[in-house]
Amino acid sequence: MDGKHIVNSERLHGLDALRAAALLLGVLLHATISFLPGAKFFWIVSDHSKAELLGPVFFVIHVFRMPLFFLLAGYFAHQALQKKGLSGFIRDRARRIALPLLVGWPVIFSGIVAAVLLAAWLRNGGSMPKQSPPSPRFTAEDFPLAHLWFLYMLLLLYVAMLSLWCTGNLAGWSRLLHAAARLAMPVLAGVAGPVILALPVALALFYTPYWINWFGVPTPDQSLYPGLAAWVSFGLAFGFGWALLPHTELMLRWQKSWYWHLAIAFILTSACLAMTGLTPQLLPAVHDWKKFVYAALYACAAWNFCFGLTGLALQCMDRAHPGVRYLADASYWIYLVHLPLVMTLQALVSRTDWHWTGKLAAVLTASLLLALISYHWMVRRTLIGSILNGKRISRTVKA
Repeated sequence: MDGKHIVNSERLHGLDALRAAALLLGVLLHATISFLPGAKFFWIVSDHSKAELLGPVFFVIHVFRMPLFFLLAGYFAHQALQKKGLSGFIRDRARRIALPLLVGWPVIFSGIVAAVLLAAWLRNGGSMPKQSPPSPRFTAEDFPLAHLWFLYMLLLLYVAMLSLWCTGNLAGWSRLLHAAARLAMPVLAGVAGPVILALPVALALFYTPYWINWFGVPTPDQSLYPGLAAWVSFGLAFGFGWALLPHTELMLRWQKSWYWHLAIAFILTSACLAMTGLTPQLLPAVHDWKKFVYAALYACAAWNFCFGLTGLALQCMDRAHPGVRYLADASYWIYLVHLPLVMTLQALVSRTDWHWTGKLAAVLTASLLLALISYHWMVRRTLIGSILNGKRISRTVKA
């Protein structure tokens, strides 16, 4: 695929598939948690069949998944703004991001509560425990967004980026910003890019108090106030993706170098695991030089994964595939509804004597199958589908 083809393509199929993969990997990520050693300290189900092998699997996926998602989200958002204009973009984001958050969160949260009650009932031998865990206060500081925090974070980033975009246009900074981007983007998208982009993230993580470093960037899943590390990590990825749109030809570099970006990413991730251990650690990192080294390695691994996986996706997916297209359309719905399904299934299989491989396969297969069936019959050709994925017509890559 040459640069001209990339720039002029109506749909970058590789990027569309990659974003779907980032969402679907979230299902695998959450499905593994009940089988991780130490899960009883942070998850509603702690299965008696544990798997230390899943610790590195969870860790690796967690390193890159959300930075990659927000990079792609920034790229597609800028593309949608160019296509739809400011007012059209705001309407589109309100329908496809804000509305699912406002309408979907009460339903999804109710499902999570039901899964929590089921898990407690099963754990207590068929009766509810006398003492229940403290419930959230539903204040800005204590609001259980759960896995839908990514929608909330997207809305905040849209507001921030549109504010900068409008201010730049009104104040006449646009030409200056475009000139700066022309100079900076070849460097940031080049060999030194992952190191340069990792530095702000590493500093933000280093200065995060009580940072549980095994779990990477703290996500705003329990608060309406994203922390500094979330703003820097996800905001930088979103902004880089936004700035990348006029320089899409730079992705050719990642197509040609994806293998060594991924090799570096795995080496750095292995170094992080060597420092923190293969199993989840819930202790905060000691605030010393090792904390910064770990943060720098972690952030640089994340950016190398972003470059490498994007290049690999573009290399392998330069044409449309109906099955991949279907999964890409379905992935948004699957991710929205998966967590109550996964938690419920984890609670049910926890009472069996199966090996963890069978339990994980059952949880993952059943949750994906139920979500896919509901998508096909209840969402794909309905109003819900048009809200989530837009009208089913030929168009550019959906944002």
